[in-house]
Amino acid sequence: MCRLMITALLALALPLGLHGQNSEFGATEGALFLLLPVGAHGVALGRAMTAVPSPESAFWNPAGLAGMEESQLVIMRGDHLVGEGTALSALMVGQPVGVLGVSYELLDEGEQDLTDIEGNVRGSISVRSHVGIVSLATSLTGWLDAGFNFKVVQFNLSCRGQCDGAGVRSTGWVMDVGVQSEPIASLPLRLGVMLAHMGPDFQVVNAEQADPLPSRVRVSAAYNFLTHFVDTDDINLWVRAEVEDRWRDPEDAPSYYVGTELAAGRGDVIYVRSGYVQGEVGQADGVAIGVGLRYERFELGLAKNLAGSITGESEPVHVSFGIVF
Repeated sequence: MCRLMITALLALALPLGLHGQNSEFGATEGALFLLLPVGAHGVALGRAMTAVPSPESAFWNPAGLAGMEESQLVIMRGDHLVGEGTALSALMVGQPVGVLGVSYELLDEGEQDLTDIEGNVRGSISVRSHVGIVSLATSLTGWLDAGFNFKVVQFNLSCRGQCDGAGVRSTGWVMDVGVQSEPIASLPLRLGVMLAHMGPDFQVVNAEQADPLPSRVRVSAAYNFLTHFVDTDDINLWVRAEVEDRWRDPEDAPSYYVGTELAAGRGDVIYVRSGYVQGEVGQADGVAIGVGLRYERFELGLAKNLAGSITGESEPVHVSFGIVF
C-alpha cells in the first residue's frame, strides 16, 4: 500500500509540483522548478531580468554579473506555493578578467505521511529539489558582456519508515548562456539575449519517461527614460520589457514581462521596483512590487508577487540580502 501511495504521489508530483508540464501541443517538460523566480530583484521586476546587471544574475542571465566591481555574498529567501525556496551566491570578482560565481538553491516541497488502509501512519515522504551553479561572466568589449552557467540539478523524493525501500533520486545537468549589450554609447539602452536551461532530457523514473528540460529563449531591452529630463546620475528610471518563448515549441504562446526600477542616490541607493507578468507557467497574470536599499557594504531587497498563482493563492514576501567582502 505504501509503495502504491508513493507511486501515485510521484505521478501527481511531476506535473503539479512543477516537475513536468503538459502543453496544449502534448509536449511534456521536466524539472520545471528551474522556472521558479529566485531573488527579490527578479520577482519585483516581474522577471524582466535578462538585460539587468545584478548580483542575482546567476539565477537569471549570468552576463549580468560581468560588470561587478566587488566580490559579494547574496542570500535569497522566497517561499513558493509549491515549497520553500532558499538560495545563496558567492560572487568573486577578478577584473578585468571577469567574475566567478558559485550558487546553490534548495526548493523544499515538504513532507507527507504515508498511511495504510486503516489510516495508520507507516512512514513519510519528503520532496526536495537542488540546483548547484557555477557561473562565469566577463566583458568581451566595452559594450558587450557575456556569461555562462553550468548547473547540476537534482530531484529527490525520499521516504522514511515502512516504505519498502521506495524513493526516487534523479540528477542531471543544465547550461545557460547569455549576453548583455549597450550598443550605442550616446543612448542609455541595454539589450539582453540568452538561452536558458539547455541540456539533455531530465530522467526521473526511467529513460522512457525522461522529459525535455524547460529550455527557453529570452530577449529583453531596457531604457533609462529620465536621462532626457534630468541632468544628473543621482536618479534613474529604467523600464525593461522582455519576451520569453520555448526553445522546442516556439509556436507556443510566449510569456511577456515588464519591469520598472526607480533608483535614487549614488553609492548609497534606494530602489522602488514594479513588474508585470503575462503568460508564465503556473502563475496568474498580474503585478509584482518591491523596494531595495544599498548602504555601504550591504544591500537589501524585498518583493511581493501580487498576482499569486493560477490557484488564486498569494505568495509570501521574497527577501534578498547581500554583503560586499
